[in-house]
Amino acid sequence: MSNTLFVQVAAAVLAAGIICGCAGPGQAWRARLTAELPRMGHRNWIVVADSAYPLQSAAGIETVATGEDQIAVLEHILDQVEQAPHVRPVILLDAELDSVAEADAPGVTSYRTRLKELLGGKQARTLPHEEIIAKLDEGAKLFNVLLLKTDMTLPYTSVFIELDCGYWTAEKEARLREALGTPSK
Repeated sequence: MSNTLFVQVAAAVLAAGIICGCAGPGQAWRARLTAELPRMGHRNWIVVADSAYPLQSAAGIETVATGEDQIAVLEHILDQVEQAPHVRPVILLDAELDSVAEADAPGVTSYRTRLKELLGGKQARTLPHEEIIAKLDEGAKLFNVLLLKTDMTLPYTSVFIELDCGYWTAEKEARLREALGTPSK
């Protein structure tokens, strides 16, 4: 087989793997995010979950195993969302994470430091885990959720990103509702 033909065949096999989701996990989840993000909008969710996060049965939740480090996956997602002009992230973290002891979960202190560095100046709300799950479950009844499972083995480390409109703010909506004489939500 000539080198040119080999390269063409290899490229076709790689492309087919990405399209069908048969490629390696690192390629498959990135391809899925690339395909879905332009279709997603406010009220959709992206979850970067730890490895024990359950496979949910709601029809609107798609779970993809990344096989990768949680911080690396989160960094890529935040970068992609920031580049998308139509959405912005509303980041939710489990309130329990701040109280997980290093003695009970070795490595959690380092994880919290890395997460804080990654989030930088981004606002992140903390809520009890069950409240976030309830919000996610309610949202999944009408809107799609892309759940990316990582190899993280520390508790309460999942990062929940509820997408909001990137070009329309709550303040603008309130002014619109006031002009229309209708209450804002």
